[in-house]
Amino acid sequence: MPASRTRHLCSVAAALALTVAGPATAASAASAAGGDFDGLREVLFVGDNWDGTADVIKSSGDFAKVGRINVIPDKAQRLAEINADPIKWIYYTSIRNEVGEGHDQYADDMYSTPDGKSVVVSRPSFADVVSIDLATDKVNWRFPVAGYRADHMAVSPDGSRVAVSASTANKVQVLDIATGRELGEFATGDKPHENFFTDGGKYIWNMSIGEVTTSLDAPAWDWTKGDRHITIVDATTFKQVRTIDMRQRLDAIGLKDFSDAVRPAAFTPDWSKLYFQVSFFNGFLEYDVATDKITRVKTLPENPATNPDRTTWLLDSRHHGISMNPEGTKLCVAGTMDDYATVVDRASFDVGPLITASTPYWATVSGDGKDCVISEAGADQVTVIDFATGQKVLSVPVGDHPQRVRLGHVQADWTGPAGS
Repeated sequence: MPASRTRHLCSVAAALALTVAGPATAASAASAAGGDFDGLREVLFVGDNWDGTADVIKSSGDFAKVGRINVIPDKAQRLAEINADPIKWIYYTSIRNEVGEGHDQYADDMYSTPDGKSVVVSRPSFADVVSIDLATDKVNWRFPVAGYRADHMAVSPDGSRVAVSASTANKVQVLDIATGRELGEFATGDKPHENFFTDGGKYIWNMSIGEVTTSLDAPAWDWTKGDRHITIVDATTFKQVRTIDMRQRLDAIGLKDFSDAVRPAAFTPDWSKLYFQVSFFNGFLEYDVATDKITRVKTLPENPATNPDRTTWLLDSRHHGISMNPEGTKLCVAGTMDDYATVVDRASFDVGPLITASTPYWATVSGDGKDCVISEAGADQVTVIDFATGQKVLSVPVGDHPQRVRLGHVQADWTGPAGS
């Protein structure tokens, strides 16, 4: 299983100190729930967003396929409900035509339950979160989110709760992972995106990215993108603890033309540094948590074949996907619109080989921590890159338009739903 550490963070600002622990992986969730993984097998879940499936592959080694899940077994029922409601139909069609690039979005994010018997999936086009029984492909429970679209999720360290971004409602909703019952919610900025549980599940962090479907992409029109900030709340009371708006931090170092929409992010093992991507930028920024300042900016190579017209870039992304090895020495960056991924030395910011990839959309870490795993949305495969050498190891074919890749567990003898 991947290295899992309790991490601590000094003050996030002069006026406030927070101690936090790292984002929970499905592996750490199962461990915290008291299991020693007897009878469980660590895997990677790959969400095939346009297919409505999830491929399950080994978490390290040869990354061979283990099985496949249907995450929309109730598709006919959901479509009937949408077609009967004009407002739902409008949003459903809008998601298909804008965010989905002409396709329905069925599998955005997913986490397995600690017992390895179910997987919980956020489904943007159906505006819900469902728990799917891994043995039968049947729905255990369904939770319709507020508004009309479900997005990124996070699982608590003990595996008991899952937080989902209700992107059109500008809030995060927290659910009991076993029953789907809502435990609480909190307001965010516009279009909440990525979530993290921190401090052993004591806090939740959310990054909002604002409006990403308009064509007002020039820096002069940045103000039209909405309110974008990091929201930190108490995970028990759901009361706001602090907000962090990168706008002032960017302006302070002369980056007034940069977007303040924080996209995928990664922390150092001691949580002293945050590395994050922003809309339209081919690179990433380093943020020092204790001093509350952006300390370094890394611009990564441009692909000369990339269309310079920002309005052609996928949902305001230039680069979308970043992860860090367990030692905190290497970053893996997905250059989405530049069609490559690369490993970057964290200390020197030296860039490794540019590994050609077709619309790489996410980056995560293998179960053994040795490799970066990226999803290639344009090639329907996941590709493995060695953190140590920066070289490509292999690629594994998956379903249509893979996006999120998450570590999790299944029963040790599981190879797919019965009868599949």
